[in-house]
Amino acid sequence: MRQKMSMDKRAAQFLPFQAVKGLDEALLAKEKIKVPKIELSDEMAEELDKKMHNIKKGLILTCVYFNKGEYLQVTGMVARFDEVARILHIVNTKIKFDDILDIEFEESSPRYMP
Repeated sequence: MRQKMSMDKRAAQFLPFQAVKGLDEALLAKEKIKVPKIELSDEMAEELDKKMHNIKKGLILTCVYFNKGEYLQVTGMVARFDEVARILHIVNTKIKFDDILDIEFEESSPRYMP
């Protein structure tokens, strides 16, 4: 007579099996469509420059930037604005000035000056 299998062992039979570790991540990475970096028109560059002059530590803003073949968006508090190194830190995200496409200030930000 067979002994009944415990519920834990029985449930384990139906868990997803991954024969190759990292396969799901690799497939997701392959699905990403790489896009070329957008060249800013003179008008866009001028508007972005005006916005950049209003950035101060502690402001909350949203930044759209280019990173490794895709555009990303991050919203958060400016932790550091380094004009010499040309880097903007929003929380823990480090963004090169040359990779920034657009910036929007949160109106609720404590030091926001339109």
